[in-house]
Amino acid sequence: MRLATLVAGPVAALLATTTLAVAGPSSAQPVVAARGEQAPLYLVSLVSPGASGVPGPLARPVVAEQVAAEQDDLLAGIGSPPTAYRWTTALNGFAARLTPEQVAALRASGAVAAVERDSVRPMAAVAAPDAAPLRGLRASPDRGGDGVVVGVVDSGIAPDSPVFSQRTANRGRVPFTGTCDAGPSWDPAECNGKIVGASHYVDGFGPDRLRASSSVSPRDDHGHGTRTASLVAGNAHVPVQVDGERVGAFGGQAPDARLAIYKACWSAPDPADDGCSAADLVSAVDAATADGVDVLTLAVGGPSRVDVLERALLGATEGGVVVVAAAGNRGAGSVAHATPWVVTVGASTADVPRGRVVLPDGRRLAGAMLARRSVGPARVVRAVDAVADGSTRSAARRCVPGSLDAARVADAVVLCDRGGVGRVDKSRAVALADGVAMVLLNRGRGSIDADVHSVPTVHLGQAQSRALSRWARRHPAGRVRLEPRGVLDRRARVAAFSGSAGRGSGLVKPDLVAAATGVVAAAPGGSWSVASGTSAATARAAGVAATLLARGLTPAEVRSALVTTARPQGDAVRRSGAGVLQPRRARRPGLAVLADADDYRAWLDGSRRRVNTPSIALTDGRLVARRTITNTTRRSLYFSSSAEGFRRSVTVTPAAVRLGPGESATFRVRVADGGPRTDDGYVVWRGATGTRTSLPVVVGR
Repeated sequence: MRLATLVAGPVAALLATTTLAVAGPSSAQPVVAARGEQAPLYLVSLVSPGASGVPGPLARPVVAEQVAAEQDDLLAGIGSPPTAYRWTTALNGFAARLTPEQVAALRASGAVAAVERDSVRPMAAVAAPDAAPLRGLRASPDRGGDGVVVGVVDSGIAPDSPVFSQRTANRGRVPFTGTCDAGPSWDPAECNGKIVGASHYVDGFGPDRLRASSSVSPRDDHGHGTRTASLVAGNAHVPVQVDGERVGAFGGQAPDARLAIYKACWSAPDPADDGCSAADLVSAVDAATADGVDVLTLAVGGPSRVDVLERALLGATEGGVVVVAAAGNRGAGSVAHATPWVVTVGASTADVPRGRVVLPDGRRLAGAMLARRSVGPARVVRAVDAVADGSTRSAARRCVPGSLDAARVADAVVLCDRGGVGRVDKSRAVALADGVAMVLLNRGRGSIDADVHSVPTVHLGQAQSRALSRWARRHPAGRVRLEPRGVLDRRARVAAFSGSAGRGSGLVKPDLVAAATGVVAAAPGGSWSVASGTSAATARAAGVAATLLARGLTPAEVRSALVTTARPQGDAVRRSGAGVLQPRRARRPGLAVLADADDYRAWLDGSRRRVNTPSIALTDGRLVARRTITNTTRRSLYFSSSAEGFRRSVTVTPAAVRLGPGESATFRVRVADGGPRTDDGYVVWRGATGTRTSLPVVVGR
């Protein structure tokens, strides 16, 4: 049922078909399962949408009241169970604890679109601290995003970092109606103008499941939300110091944008149980949409299917919000947020800061090194030869905290094997034992990373580690020197953990990828950490979206520009979508592939061919697709097309178009039958002013 019907028709007529004659417990009593346990929490989404798609601020409250009345009638039909949440803006639905009989009755109702049991979603960061490339400190923009509010649905925020202090550039008023909660360890005064709103949602996760140190407030005691918020919109030119050494200056992708914080992710006693309840997430999305955020970033994994959360994100999109979400960290064949109304972001690798270990015989063993100062020559100590009393050789070899004998390690460069504990924990152990530097040794295949270490550290690959270990065994009194060598500018690759859709998904997902391996970010306590995972990539893309909105692009143009201006990754289309995020190119898209919100709703209802997405997925049963492009420049221009990277024959018709400002043209892509079972490539439109608009195409059976 469309929103126009909700507004125009009598509420009584709307509700006539939703009443269910099912007995249930009184709303005054908790719903109890047969064995006396509390019934599970379910998320219920109704067929008719929420109020977000209604144009004009005056109409929304009226529709929200009608939506609430529809829910009341539906709940009354199953005995009026108490609800944990009611959603009326981005979604028409509620969360309630239900018996099996109530669930069955709701699923049988024609007014109900989905009934799903609540689940906990993972935050989209890799578990271990990862690399911290200098590029993440040097390439941040000076400004961007002024007048835009970014809603961050995550684990809250620690506002004590200077990246969240108020700045002159963002003191103007913004059309935002959210509030700032009060709670333990959180004062409403924390909303200082840079942070314009802060709220928290815990009823789905459950207050009784929280870690004892958790703050039931918007304050971040996990760290994930603070990292995400800083990467999206942290202030520019904030000095980064590690152990008194300045390693650069930090800035978010949209440093002038404002932040609205929605804490829906929590810490449990067992870190393996940390995460975000779907019910809490939907509540955060619903509130953010009602509050009037411009961009919504969701660095949370999840299933590939269209669930209640995805329906809420559709409502946010219908309300004019640019939704940017993480592809998840489960690798190829599994992607979160596989819907056309979400800009889904995967992970690429980043530049690596180089360093080397210089031996007395002149050999130079190259690795990764963040520190900018040299060390040595200093004597070398193998950690396995410096076992502390009460520890073991195995623990010492891996530099487990407390395993090293300070009498042996003091003033030495310590060789530590990778594994067992976090890489930064190893350098901390060396520092506590008075070592002056560390060399981290890969004993097997693995990444080479430049972490924020407690002492200057060079991380060596397997071959270099083997060579240094042999030398150290033969020269027990040998001395080495550690030297920084600057940044290695390597071409970005799709990170192994980055989520991507399997064959037959009907969409190219992720839409694009962004740097996500070892990005310096703010941490609680005013300190610094590294962010890795599709959460870091999502934050970067959300920040770019904010800067584009501030430059006057519409939400539909922003969604298109992020994708169509990405840098293609050759044969990695299935893993990277359109390719690597290009913030500067996104400012001049030339052409836009615009989708109407009604088309998204039609896609949800089963009409999968209507959506004008900036990517194309084809199968052998359907090898023709049509897309519409619109000239977003202020000039009449010629645009010519080409098909690149395919092994099959691909034709684009028409091959060229001339469009005036705002004019559109529809083109057809035809892939020849036969040939390889799977194929991929790009359809590229080049403008006379040098613009390049690229649409990734995936062909598969």
